[in-house]
Amino acid sequence: MTTSFRRTPGWLDWYAEPSRPRYRLPEGAVDAHCHVFGPGAAFPFAPERRYTPCDASRDQLFALRDHLGFARTVVVQATCHGADNSAMVDALRASGGLARGVATVRPDVSDAELRELHEAGVRGVRFNFVKRLVDAAPRQDLRDVALRIAPYGWHVVVYFEAADLPDLRDFLLSVPVPLVVDHMGRPDVTKDPDGPEFGAFLDLMRARPDIWCKVTCPERLSVSGPPALDGERSAYRDVVPFARRVVEEFPDRVLWGTDWPHPNLVSHMPDDGLLVDFVPHIAPTPELRRKLLVDNPTRLYWPDAG
Repeated sequence: MTTSFRRTPGWLDWYAEPSRPRYRLPEGAVDAHCHVFGPGAAFPFAPERRYTPCDASRDQLFALRDHLGFARTVVVQATCHGADNSAMVDALRASGGLARGVATVRPDVSDAELRELHEAGVRGVRFNFVKRLVDAAPRQDLRDVALRIAPYGWHVVVYFEAADLPDLRDFLLSVPVPLVVDHMGRPDVTKDPDGPEFGAFLDLMRARPDIWCKVTCPERLSVSGPPALDGERSAYRDVVPFARRVVEEFPDRVLWGTDWPHPNLVSHMPDDGLLVDFVPHIAPTPELRRKLLVDNPTRLYWPDAG
């Protein structure tokens, strides 16, 4: 029995024939933020989802990994699958140890389920506070989840928008495991990177030595571009000052990933090869790029790999 889904009207499919990056990734580079969607016929989308995507399978993700020159990937559970981690776990198990995962779990998750996720390669859970995507769980429930995952050495990935940080700050600092912040907390890049709003995010990063940041998704944050299309190798210039500031101040706590297959974009779908060429603009030295792409994600997700 198979299930068919009709994608959200206006949905932009991922870029089918990405270019090869001009920037050659260092050996052992990790795409530390990407997703799988279904395929819906095998892994149905959640009834409570806020969007219905196109299919984006594990094999297509692995093909992109190899095409771009990454060695490994971190697959983050997509909200369209809710707390059913089956598609993500299937990708981890098929990867031959070359993928780790970030799951979505509910407070009533069993110890057996957590052990199974850990054995599959899950190393974190995601708390999503973006209201247009999910209804955020009560904070006490989230604290309970954090306590449940602590014995496994997992971390919590948090996704929020800049305007919500003042309300979330105390809660985030109370989470009893390491934190990884998605997409620099979604700053408003029309504002001053030295201004108070982004300053509040930098202060969050300074507040604990175990808070990490993904300097990812310039295609989501950019207002003036230009987009990573048509050979543009200096894309999303308005995002660069924000991302470079984070990379240079916190070089040992930053991660980067493609965000393939780029859910919920509305203006354009980037060429993933050109997205890789964004990296040298935000990490201007070989040492910074190696930390961003190899050392940091390896330490967080494959600590025994050396």
